[in-house]
Formats: sequence, C-alpha cells, structure tokens
Amino acid sequence: MNRSNRLFEIIQLLRASGRPVTAARLAEVLEVSERTIYRDIAALQGMRTPIEGEAGIGYVMRKGYDLPPLNFDAEEIQALQVGLALLARTGDSALQQAASRICGKIDALHCAVDWLQVAPWGAPQDDPDRGCVQMAMLRDAVRDERKLDMTYRDEADVETRRIVRPVAVVYHLNCVMLAAWCEWRQAFRHFRVDRIWCCEVLGDRFTGQGEALRRLWLEQNEFGAGEQLMG
Repeated sequence: MNRSNRLFEIIQLLRASGRPVTAARLAEVLEVSERTIYRDIAALQGMRTPIEGEAGIGYVMRKGYDLPPLNFDAEEIQALQVGLALLARTGDSALQQAASRICGKIDALHCAVDWLQVAPWGAPQDDPDRGCVQMAMLRDAVRDERKLDMTYRDEADVETRRIVRPVAVVYHLNCVMLAAWCEWRQAFRHFRVDRIWCCEVLGDRFTGQGEALRRLWLEQNEFGAGEQLMG
C-alpha cells in the first residue's frame, strides 16, 4: 500500500472508531510498523487534519471532519458498488479485500446502498490453507512477465508439470482460468486455477514479450474456448 492510500486508510479508521485507536492497532491493520504510523500521524497533523492524541494512549478524529465527495453521480456510484460486489464471485481473495476497502471509502462519503445485493456464489476461494494457489501471485506474474513452474491436474486427474509464460487471468462465472504460453506444448493453453496444485514463480522472465503474446492469444482464442484448450 502506498503512502497516500495509507494516510487515507488512517483517516477512515479513526473516523469509524468511537474511541481512541492506538498506533499498535493501526500498524496491525495496515501491516506496517508503529514508527511508520507515528510518522503518518505527524504528517496528517501537519496537513491540519484534526487528529488528537499521543503515542501510548491512542488517536481520535475530531467530530465534524469530512472528506471531499467523490465526483460520481448516483448511478455511477451504484455501478461501482455492484461491480465491486461481483468480485466476491471471482474467488480472488486479494481483489476481494481491495474491493472491501474501496466500498468502505465510498460508503464513508455516500449513503450505503443495502438494497443492491449480489449473490456471492462463483469460483472457489483461493484459500492457501487448503493448498490453493493465490490468484494475486498469478496476476503479479502476468504483470511482471515472470515464468511459472506449476503442477497441473486435468479433468481426468492426470498430473503434469509445466513451465509457462502467463499472459492473462480470465474470470468466468464458476471458475478462473490462467491463459499462458506452455513451453511443453509450444502453444497457448488455459489452466483452471483450482486445478493448479503447486506453483512457483521463477526467476526467469520473458520481459518485453507479454504484450505481443497477449495480442496473439486474443487473435487465436475466445474466452469461452478455455475448456477446449486446457492441458
């Protein structure tokens, strides 16, 4: 989380709390050191944000402090809320957590819209405690153009080991697919994320090739072709 987002989160946490919040608690929630929190609080106070308190006791936000409204109309806000809620169907825990933080920011500036509901059923959750590969790692590998060494089990439970160059993550209704150039097959393949049983990000990169591979993949395949191109 960058510093600007962290400062915003501190303001939100203090505004939402009815009692002083310690630096230790803020550090735990934001996953930074207490020293970082002390620096951030000092920076906010230097910007005349009405935060009161001190180290060891806790901090509070003076009542009446508000943030400028987001420049969205009512329908745009509802579109954001529904779109963010739909992330619950992806099974991507990191995106779900990010969506929850964004919704908190929207609700802090606008009235909550509890009459817009999205059913959460969809792709399996990428829970590492159950041996699932986290989708955040796959997204990072696509973005950073890093090869993956993975073990994959197809629908017949046949296990293979692949070195792949990931080019896209495709969110279907009931599953998530990793589109990649498979070095074994020498072709594009789609892998269901819930069938990837072991995955390691390699030091090998394919720097500068990702965009060209993605264009070629888009020319050759449709999203719905994933089941036909697995393995």
